[in-house]
Amino acid sequence: MQFKHPEILYFLFLLVIPILVHLFQLRRFKKEYFTNVQFLKELSIQTRKSSTIKKWLLLFTRLLLLTFLILAFAQPFFSAKDSKKSTNEMYIILDNSYSMQAKGKKGELLKRAVQDLLEHTPQAQNFSLITDSDCYWNTDIKSIQKDLQDLKYSAAPFRLDNLIAKVNARKSAFDKDIIVITDAVGLEENQTKSFRKEDNVYFIIPEAEQKNNVAIDSVYIQQTLDNFYEIGVKLLANGEDFKDLPIALYNKNKLIAKTLLNFETNTKTINFTIPKDDFHGYVSIADKGLAYDNTYYFSISKPSKTNVISIGDSDKNGFLGRIYTSDEFNYTNFPLSSLDYNLLEKQDAIVLNELKDIPQALQTTLKSYVNKGGNLIVIPSQESNPAVINTFLANFGALQMKTATVADKKMTKINFNHPLFSTVFEKKIDNFQYPSTKISFGLSSTTPAILSYDDQSAFLTSIANPLSSVYVFAAPINKSNSNFQNSPLIVPTFYNMALSAQKTGVNSIIIGDDQPFVVDALLSKDEILTVKNASESFIPVQQLLNTKVKMNFQENPKEAGNFGIFNGVNLAQNISFNYNRTESNLALANPEAASNFKEIDEIETVFNKIQTDRTDTQIWKWFVMLALLFLALEVLIQKFVK
Repeated sequence: MQFKHPEILYFLFLLVIPILVHLFQLRRFKKEYFTNVQFLKELSIQTRKSSTIKKWLLLFTRLLLLTFLILAFAQPFFSAKDSKKSTNEMYIILDNSYSMQAKGKKGELLKRAVQDLLEHTPQAQNFSLITDSDCYWNTDIKSIQKDLQDLKYSAAPFRLDNLIAKVNARKSAFDKDIIVITDAVGLEENQTKSFRKEDNVYFIIPEAEQKNNVAIDSVYIQQTLDNFYEIGVKLLANGEDFKDLPIALYNKNKLIAKTLLNFETNTKTINFTIPKDDFHGYVSIADKGLAYDNTYYFSISKPSKTNVISIGDSDKNGFLGRIYTSDEFNYTNFPLSSLDYNLLEKQDAIVLNELKDIPQALQTTLKSYVNKGGNLIVIPSQESNPAVINTFLANFGALQMKTATVADKKMTKINFNHPLFSTVFEKKIDNFQYPSTKISFGLSSTTPAILSYDDQSAFLTSIANPLSSVYVFAAPINKSNSNFQNSPLIVPTFYNMALSAQKTGVNSIIIGDDQPFVVDALLSKDEILTVKNASESFIPVQQLLNTKVKMNFQENPKEAGNFGIFNGVNLAQNISFNYNRTESNLALANPEAASNFKEIDEIETVFNKIQTDRTDTQIWKWFVMLALLFLALEVLIQKFVK
């Protein structure tokens, strides 16, 4: 037991007063007996004994009365077991990612969590609220009531370590109480290592009752026909028993195709054929799981001719003219001596075919060209100096060319997963006609090879950046050194290397990935591009690149959909945005990652526990009641004890 005012205890010396009074009343008197009162002697002795008992009782009650009264003024209390944490600052981390859209026993997990916070957070409680999309520092429940009620789902997946980093960035002299409310989808144990040892951490992990869910994972061009695109829609089923699931395809909000599908496995791909024209729409499904991943927005631009230049001797570039035909390409060949450098910036792909040397001016121009989104194809010459080529390749990434060796080598392995061949083959093959080379350079790269020799060394590899790719061959492919020009592989290889994904593929960006995007637009210094649709508008970070504009969208837009890129009132290009699908698999909930921390069922329990564990037990009222009890007892003794 402790006292708030221990100095009051000095008044206990006052207990000597009733003792002195009692001693004075008990002093001995001389007895005198008279003959005429002798008969009262026995009665007198009994009365004196009764009076003595009464005085002792009064002394006892007065001592206790005074003692309890003094103790009450000293305000005694029992210290709380967590009293040292009473100054802790409170932080609430609320997961508002799309997996919290799942339904629990009392409805959607996020809405239920918000309602519990509004109902059970004490009005006087000061705290900070951190979500995937917003932060509210040093606030109270009344101040952010409307913000909580209007809280929307975040396009960003839940990353506990990132949110803890925001909390730890708040410098404070006090320890922290951290309440984490999440369904634990995607939660990993290493994310919880960001908590400090002195933090008092509680986890509230609501559980979804319905974990079956189907998500549209991606849309891509499966095949390009003369007048049509065959697009593939990849779907992922998490759970079981998905039958007769409706799927529909829309272009500019107009229904153009609809069918039913069943899942034999967890992955399903369905194909649609659409006209080879501008497409600005979406594909959607209807399932009983999460709603956010049921729609996938995408745009396909009307095909335009791809600009390709090859630099090198014309007699070695004849095969390129047969691949880059005039119906799909604007192809031109220039010898190095007559190259017009002004044309390079306008190309979609440039082929350096067996140049003995690469002038410094050309190296500088090509470095700028690749950074602006152009594809570059490098075919070495037998007389190439590896040191010169390595200096040039160092501008683009970690790729080194080694000294040439003379040996017949066959290409026996195709990387079917590489984007260059991902849509070329219907199935993996291992009995194709193996091309070969007589002289080759070794290639050292950190990226997987696209085509490999039988000794596992690379024949063709690439250096990729967010906007473009640099493709490098390990050997000359002229007919005197290789039969690669006669191989069926040469057409899809060079065809796909020349294509720009943004011009010939599906434009669909994942919100939050901050993937650069290049659009053809000629702007003056004061002009900017705006991305907008009917419900949202924003200005992305943008960089002028001569006749192009490089844009970064960062965390924009807030909601998935089809958008237009506008220069003033003029539409420059269509673009689509989608949510990340990492939250789609509810079976990935991992509550075990929080097993080292306190797990609580409800937010009310957390506040009650903190209140109980950190509030001192005040007992001065009990001492006041005891003092009053003994006061009443003294009155009764005075009245009834003779």
